[in-house]
Amino acid sequence: MTDTILSVENLDVSFQSYNGLIKAVRGVTFDLKKGETLAIVGESGSGKSVTAKSIMQLLPKKTTVINNGSIVYEGNDLLTYSKKEMEKIRGSEISMVFQDPMTSLNPTMKIGKQVMEGILKHKKISKKEAFVRAKELLELVGIPNAEERMKSYPHEFSGGMRQRVIIAMALASDPSVLIADEPTTALDVTIQAQILDLMKNIQKKTGTSILIITHDLGVVVNMAKRVAVMYAGQIVETGTLEEIFYDSKHPYTWGLMQSMPKLHQDRSVPLIPIAGSPPDVSKLHDGCPFAARCPYVMKVCHNHMPDQSTISGTHSVSCWLQDERAPHVEKPELGGNNVDKSKTS
Repeated sequence: MTDTILSVENLDVSFQSYNGLIKAVRGVTFDLKKGETLAIVGESGSGKSVTAKSIMQLLPKKTTVINNGSIVYEGNDLLTYSKKEMEKIRGSEISMVFQDPMTSLNPTMKIGKQVMEGILKHKKISKKEAFVRAKELLELVGIPNAEERMKSYPHEFSGGMRQRVIIAMALASDPSVLIADEPTTALDVTIQAQILDLMKNIQKKTGTSILIITHDLGVVVNMAKRVAVMYAGQIVETGTLEEIFYDSKHPYTWGLMQSMPKLHQDRSVPLIPIAGSPPDVSKLHDGCPFAARCPYVMKVCHNHMPDQSTISGTHSVSCWLQDERAPHVEKPELGGNNVDKSKTS
């Protein structure tokens, strides 16, 4: 019996455009285990959200091309599901929390009715029972005076409270998998911490598996046990939180870490940005997509994609620096080295 609940294998996702085929996701592979939190991290445009929306089948049908791969949930490939079959899974067994709660809430409908709507759609219960369940969910996500607030409209809630409502709606049908796509980006630091703590507490109570999509390494430290680093539509490094923060192997991961503030760092010391910009995925050539920005680039990097190297049973990386013929490179001092190590254990 496997403890893997969701498995994405060699997924390729492209979009048809006037400029040709845009290869947004290329050969992405990862597993999500029951009850764990996996973070997919990378810059904007790296393919994180496209991967998440592929799982939910929320990409536009007319322009989306999935010509390779599988998305297996509980032993079944979701890519073979019909629209009707997917509607039974979406929201019921796999739910998604989006970045901006106002785009997910109906401004003309009271909060209680919106939460009840999802419950009634996926569960065969009465409106009275759905009301009670909606109240319980709002209490679970920390909405004070939940029964009274059910009569309120979205504009009467703060940004943090609206995001709590979205989480309550996502939990309405007790999903096995919760996908959180940049769930705290629009919130201030204090509210962000509250939302992350809320998601961790809910996971402890319900055993829900969480796939969190983020560009924020602070979110990764607070939420995840395993991390997949994405760049230009590919996963370039995967490992446990400790392996990624303390023993990362890919120069792109090093760049992300160097751009992260160190604990106790003098504020006058500037962060080190990654030089250049992510590549145009409609014009990718052979070779490593990070080659143009990599300070350790070699000739082979421009001409051939590196194979995946296995560092440990949980840690893998795609980089020519792992080849035995590559020169030795001294890893730079990383911001992650000063992250509280207790958070990664």
